[in-house]
Amino acid sequence: MFTFVTLTTIAHVASGAIAVLMGAIALAVRKGATNHVNAGRVFTIMMGLSSFLGAILGLVKFETFFITFHAGVLGVTLVLSGWLLARRPTKHRGTMFVSIAGVNLLNTAGLIAAGSCALTLPEQTLRGFAAADYFFLAGMAGVALINDIVALLKKSLSNKHRIAQHVWRMCLGFFIAAGSAFTGPGAKAFPELVRNSGVLSLPELTIMLLMLFWLFRVLRGKGPQKHVPQV
Repeated sequence: MFTFVTLTTIAHVASGAIAVLMGAIALAVRKGATNHVNAGRVFTIMMGLSSFLGAILGLVKFETFFITFHAGVLGVTLVLSGWLLARRPTKHRGTMFVSIAGVNLLNTAGLIAAGSCALTLPEQTLRGFAAADYFFLAGMAGVALINDIVALLKKSLSNKHRIAQHVWRMCLGFFIAAGSAFTGPGAKAFPELVRNSGVLSLPELTIMLLMLFWLFRVLRGKGPQKHVPQV
């Protein structure tokens, strides 16, 4: 068991680090260009792998990493749905997208239940995490679920709304990866002076600001709205 957990943790951290790097490149280069598509492809694979492994760790080491299971599930659904929406307009009506919506429903319910359970405990924590942590993830999963339902109810999505969905899903997945690397468990790799300076919160803030910027541009009709190349 120790070897399995160790190897899984190493693979989880390594794939997560690559995902963070590729996510940064995808945000930095021209949208829709070959570099963006290639970086996005690697980001999707590595983020999906890292999230999947994180979910496994959350199950195996549930006494300390329980919340990682839910975060991992959310990460997988975000990048997978974002990838589907980038490919072609009809992908949001397929079986895979319906399955993702179902997983988001279960994940949201599980997080709300975990947060509610934590509130009933003396220290209002469950498996080492506060109720607010579970509700924060539940909020993100809930937003994803609502958007899944809205997309499924529409027969077709306009290019700008499809790309906007792609943008926020990928950025939110990137936000989770960066949070894990810089302000979550990965923060232990940095000196205490750096951890206490607040500088490690900048990547997450930057991602959110860039997400809002691109959502504004896309929805105002000034961003990339053409068909995204196959990824």
